[in-house]
Amino acid sequence: MPQDSLARRLVRRLLPAFFILVAIDLLATWFMTGVIRPQPWVLRDLFWVMLLTQGFLVVLFAWVLISGIRTELASINRLADQIRQRSIEDLQPLDTAGIPSEISPLVHHFNDLLLRLDDSVQAQRRFVGHAAHQLRTPLSGLKLESELMLGQDLPEDIRTRARRIKSVTDHMIRMGQQLLVLARADHALHPHDSFVRLDLCEWMRLAGSEWLDRAHTHGLGLHLSAPNDPVWVEADPVLLGELLGNLIDNALRYGRGARDIQLRVVSNPPSFAVEDDGVGIRADDIDRVFEAFYRAADAGPGGSGLGLAIVREIARAHGAWWKVVSRPDFPGTRVTLMFPGPRRNTRLTRTEAP
Repeated sequence: MPQDSLARRLVRRLLPAFFILVAIDLLATWFMTGVIRPQPWVLRDLFWVMLLTQGFLVVLFAWVLISGIRTELASINRLADQIRQRSIEDLQPLDTAGIPSEISPLVHHFNDLLLRLDDSVQAQRRFVGHAAHQLRTPLSGLKLESELMLGQDLPEDIRTRARRIKSVTDHMIRMGQQLLVLARADHALHPHDSFVRLDLCEWMRLAGSEWLDRAHTHGLGLHLSAPNDPVWVEADPVLLGELLGNLIDNALRYGRGARDIQLRVVSNPPSFAVEDDGVGIRADDIDRVFEAFYRAADAGPGGSGLGLAIVREIARAHGAWWKVVSRPDFPGTRVTLMFPGPRRNTRLTRTEAP
């Protein structure tokens, strides 16, 4: 039997107990029949005593056997717990330390499958990032040509087509930028390596102020509510800026009837929310708004369906919870991001807040 096999471990564990039990039985039999010369009635009593003792030894041996099996299967149970506790994005090989040789081939083949699957996923993500980057240059050239055309005297029908070309080009450029952000936000690529300790309040004041002009252009007020004391988190400022930009952009695009956008920072737990007082999101759409390329039936033209998918991936990369509430629970729409606090390199993965 192989050195690390389950059968060898069980035999090595059970044989000493078996030999001890057999030795005790033989010693007792020899002592009763060879050393002493009991009377017949004594032999009858000894027979029953030995019968009960044999029953006890059988029960004891069964207990040793069951406890040995449970102990030796602990490594398999640990492997099962390791698989159960993994997130769907973790495709690293399983730890094979202490695994019996009987199931070792299965674990090795499973690890090989995980590695090949991880390579395939990484190749797909690299392709998305490279394709989005390569498309940006020709699209920028197309946008420039359409802008140059619009700067000339053109017949109205040609001007309409040029405007349409520019609009579609702008949409494709933005989608490419969002795909690049989505690729960078993928927490399997270790974005926490670029995390820095930042004050959420001060960061929100600076990042939110960049949207003041655009909010005023849409006729909306942009307000900030934040504590005076710093709220420290570990985050990537660039990714966090993209997250906030997507939330505010969504409020401007789809918050029909809104008059104000509120940026709210809370210290305990460290979190921020983007709120608007618009028409809100339909109950049928709330569970799907974070899916990539999903757009509600009443969303209107102009979006790509990637904004909240980017929010979700950036939140995951930061180990944060996210939650969206809308009417009738909230007078408008509120998206909340809750951070685990300043714990660098904890590599937490979170799902939607309860």
